[in-house]
Amino acid sequence: MSSAAALDTTIAVVTPENIAFNYQLAGPFRRLPAYLIDFAVRWVVIIGVVIVMLLLGLMIDISFLGPFVVAAAFILNFAVSWFYGTILETYYNGRTVGKWATGIRVIDVEGHPISGTRALIRNLLRVADLAPMAALSQLGAEDAPPAFLIPTAMIGLLSMIFTRRMQRLGDLAAGTMVIIDERSWRLPIAKVDDPRVAALASFIPGDYRISRSMARTLAIYAERRHYLTPARRREVAKHLTIPLLDRFEFRKDVDPDLLMYSLYYKTFLAESSTEIADLGPLAGYSPLQRDVNKPTGLSDTI
Repeated sequence: MSSAAALDTTIAVVTPENIAFNYQLAGPFRRLPAYLIDFAVRWVVIIGVVIVMLLLGLMIDISFLGPFVVAAAFILNFAVSWFYGTILETYYNGRTVGKWATGIRVIDVEGHPISGTRALIRNLLRVADLAPMAALSQLGAEDAPPAFLIPTAMIGLLSMIFTRRMQRLGDLAAGTMVIIDERSWRLPIAKVDDPRVAALASFIPGDYRISRSMARTLAIYAERRHYLTPARRREVAKHLTIPLLDRFEFRKDVDPDLLMYSLYYKTFLAESSTEIADLGPLAGYSPLQRDVNKPTGLSDTI
């Protein structure tokens, strides 16, 4: 009989460029403190607003403000309870106050930042994940009114246990997952010993700015390229460099592997523009498309 497989809380997300990123999933014991913090924050906001309104009523002595405060408290409770998570997760990169404090965040299953629609769906279905509700009288408090209910969250817990990405019902419906925020992630530093790399990097436009996802892709590629054959390097790099050749106005015969390595060098290793000014083995040559008709012999060089 085979032994039971160990629980793996790491999920791999593969980009269209066949680059895999590993994310550490946040389980129920990591998510419960975040929920409790958010629950406390919501009630602090509600109680704080109600107190301010009551104090305002005492100051201006409006007799009908009491019922108005009660009605406003119900409306505020509804708005904060249902839309607190939606707004924060949409505009703060998948984080609420509780998620930020516990070091977790929400992304979609493809590894992209969560959208407003996904955030709304997962937060609207939270009430289903908190079911079933239990009355305090069922838990030993026999004198408690039956209206006082507390969520057991058994539905959400079972859903997280039996899904590969530890998703509750709201996550399944929205196509999202909760991961541990990678605060300690570090870029691997690969040694560059090819003199053509710095030379080609000098032709990359100085105003080109890479995204965070592209930075990670470059770092992982530079770290793993030494384990790939030259043919496999070009195959992987080609998917990433096709749009870069057009953007940089480079020739089509520029080696995609060399271009990826040069972009990595310019982004992470070159300390200044003067450091990559020496063309070295490319002296007298140009990878630019406008120089394609000049007899430079560039294709033999790079």
